[in-house]
Amino acid sequence: MLKTGIVMLLAVTAGTIGDILLTKGMKELGDLSAMNLRGIMHAAFQALSSPKLILGTAMLAVFFLLWLAVLSWEDLSVALPMQALNYVLVVFLSQYFLGEVVTPLRWAGTILVCAGVILITKSSAA
Repeated sequence: MLKTGIVMLLAVTAGTIGDILLTKGMKELGDLSAMNLRGIMHAAFQALSSPKLILGTAMLAVFFLLWLAVLSWEDLSVALPMQALNYVLVVFLSQYFLGEVVTPLRWAGTILVCAGVILITKSSAA
């Protein structure tokens, strides 16, 4: 279980950093829904050379490889809920790095998800 916890923590961290970088990169490119086809194509070419988007994609690849490793030895019913720890990191980092407003209700929901994850992971040790 310790091995799973450590690898999942690394995976969730890599995935969360990847998501934050992708979000920052896409916000810099602009709202695709407000663009015409030419604007979308231009944004797509910009995305291919954006360091944030490239690094974000690489971090998500790291997450995926670590996730594959966990799935090779752990039950899915234990491993998948552990991914929910991503919610805590996303909320915290979104507030800190993206300047998003996180309400107390959103924090309460995040804490509730974490409590569920703890219950699920404890059930595998029983």
